[in-house]
Amino acid sequence: MFAKTIIDSDAFLDMPLTTQALYFHLSMRADDEGFINNPKKIMRMIGASDDEFRLLQAKSFIIPFESGVCVIKHWRIHNYLRNDRFKPTVYVEEKAQLSVKDNRAYTLNPGTANHGIPVGIPNSDQCETQYRLGKGSVVEGSVVEDSIEEYREEEFSEEEPPDDERPAPPSTYAPYEQIKNLYNEICKSLSKCTAMSDARRKCIKARLSSGYTVEDFKRLFEKAEASSFMKGANSRNWRATFDWLIKDSNMAKVLDGNYDDHAAAPVPVQSGYQQPQQQAPRTFRDMLREAEGNL
Repeated sequence: MFAKTIIDSDAFLDMPLTTQALYFHLSMRADDEGFINNPKKIMRMIGASDDEFRLLQAKSFIIPFESGVCVIKHWRIHNYLRNDRFKPTVYVEEKAQLSVKDNRAYTLNPGTANHGIPVGIPNSDQCETQYRLGKGSVVEGSVVEDSIEEYREEEFSEEEPPDDERPAPPSTYAPYEQIKNLYNEICKSLSKCTAMSDARRKCIKARLSSGYTVEDFKRLFEKAEASSFMKGANSRNWRATFDWLIKDSNMAKVLDGNYDDHAAAPVPVQSGYQQPQQQAPRTFRDMLREAEGNL
């Protein structure tokens, strides 16, 4: 059962039909508390893409967890079950990260990270992902992020001693100032980065540890400066920032060219007649970029 207040909303109807169909399929296969443990299998069954899953997340219709489980955010609005028919969910760890708002919608507890489609979650024909743990080793368990108001950064966890026991790194440990100066010199159209905080150092350190180089950061900033979308040419006048650019998932998408400007196709002109140019229709990718741009 589906509540019309949700599926008749502009936010829902503004999504492509394929994304709406994915939402219905996920809802039909959820347990009695709205949890689904196999979203990727359902996506393969109906031919849905990862972008459609991320759009549902960006529009706050689903809440994914690092374990691969996701929950229908408005499940308690959609459904009312009698106690004698109710079967509690087995995903108690994920449920413990949620609370129920006054309008009966799920929401993440404060301080809980939200995750997108996990990277490395095995399919039915793949072996389980293996990690090597040791002193000073890095666990690479990154995930693709998102919500309607904030974009979730891919997690990059690293075993470190407490702050009061961690020795101060040498000044040459990572080229923090060089990366900050590159951003300020290249991204003239974006807000300045004036201070290198501990959070920014940690984020840059994680990117460098995962294999990125200073040259990659330079290409990142050049692409950002060359992108009209990232400089405010979007429906919400959103602009990229230094903190947004150095997040793992955002950096990967910018370097992949997801925000590059695309030249409009030439408009044929008949002899003696000047045909007016028409604005290109919004594509699925445009909608996803605008949703992520609010993050």
